[in-house]
Amino acid sequence: MSRILLAALLCISFGASAQGLPDFTELVEKQGPTVVNISTTTQAAQRRGAPQVPQLDEDDPFYEFFRRFIPRGQPGQPGQPGQPGQPSPRQFESRSLGSGFIISADGYLLTNAHVVEAADEITVKLTDKREFKAKVIGADKRTDVALIKIEATGLPAVRFGDPAKLKVGEWVLAIGSPFGFEASVTAGIVSAKGRNLPSENFVPFIQTDVAINPGNSGGPLFNMRGEVVGINSQIYSRTGGFMGLSFAIPIDVAMDIQNQLRTTGKISRGRIGVVIQEVSKELAESFGLKTPAGALVNAVEKGGPADKAGVEAGDIILKFDGKSIATSNDLPRVVGATRPGAKALVQVWRKGASRDLTVSVGEIPEDRVATRDTKRGSKPAPEAVANRLGLVLADPTAEQRRDLKISGGLLVEDNKGTATGDIRPGDIVLSLTAKGVTTEAKTVEQFNQSLAKLDKNTTLTLQVRRGDTNLFITIKANGEAK
Repeated sequence: MSRILLAALLCISFGASAQGLPDFTELVEKQGPTVVNISTTTQAAQRRGAPQVPQLDEDDPFYEFFRRFIPRGQPGQPGQPGQPGQPSPRQFESRSLGSGFIISADGYLLTNAHVVEAADEITVKLTDKREFKAKVIGADKRTDVALIKIEATGLPAVRFGDPAKLKVGEWVLAIGSPFGFEASVTAGIVSAKGRNLPSENFVPFIQTDVAINPGNSGGPLFNMRGEVVGINSQIYSRTGGFMGLSFAIPIDVAMDIQNQLRTTGKISRGRIGVVIQEVSKELAESFGLKTPAGALVNAVEKGGPADKAGVEAGDIILKFDGKSIATSNDLPRVVGATRPGAKALVQVWRKGASRDLTVSVGEIPEDRVATRDTKRGSKPAPEAVANRLGLVLADPTAEQRRDLKISGGLLVEDNKGTATGDIRPGDIVLSLTAKGVTTEAKTVEQFNQSLAKLDKNTTLTLQVRRGDTNLFITIKANGEAK
């Protein structure tokens, strides 16, 4: 009797599980035609010494490998570069694949910016095998969103969902062209929401375990109602292939970007001119906060929007324009989404109490990041000698200071140290803190003299500017990693 009862329970259990599994067939049938395959071609000059395709028979097992991964030189026209005897470099075609989806019946599509970046020709292929040449209306590298257009009408368009209503654990589905396999369907669940990724300050990513591979980039992420909730953008991987961590751009972020690109041709983002860091548990205790939250202001741009509003170094920003700032990563995204010129109420924690300030939001200029090339025209350190940390520093020119919006700091031209590997050429060293004393980096000579006076066992912290980000890197004066 007990065996019969056990068998009945097992049947009930398996039956309930089977009934609980989602059926994606109707969703794929209805929404599949809205997804497209995108292929791009880029013409580039063959560099001297670049790899060449060996002369192999098509039956040779290595033929397909070389055909796929090493571009062939394209023969030139009479009198054009590429002909035998011509000194000019040969041209070759670089091809790439991605995905996209139709957002309007008149031919507007969304994809990733990196899918169409630098493309000379873009081909969009629909599920009914029709092909169209596409043009880029606009692209935004910061969010990795691109808007493209094909000349067609009566196209099937996606429906949009609300990413804010997504729940962790909810089923989601992706359609795309991984490795060129068109209209491939993969499914999984939402693993997390509002995920912040390194160097991605303006996108609260949707994390899923949906299988995403090269070629899926730019394709849609659907909820179970057949609504697009995100654009599949990137994966976390140590092998280059899928490892269970996929990230999608929320569709509301993407639609705001495409709307700006379509109407104005550019993206406007807000800024207030502060340097921030995370509020740790220890910092929260020392500032009298019950829980670690907000963004700690460690520097305020002189004359910037925050400075004019009365924000001070040492303030902790708890809310901006009515939105709570749970972590320091939230602030750039919230401020960036605020239109330049708008008035925003900022709640800060100062000296054990909160207070409200009103800031007039500024605008982020075009990306200007210091690189190795920026050292041209700068005043080099004497004989380009590395200091005791192995850093070769230079005084930035007035133009560089203006572009980077800094009043002080030193440009890193080279890093010959072993323990300062986190510091890169192009970084700006702003200050040095040791034994509770902070010294601003004003000149190379002054900075290196301050460094030379420190005992070799002294632990010091360098404040470093990298693009729009400020970092604190702690090391020892003798170059040992901390």
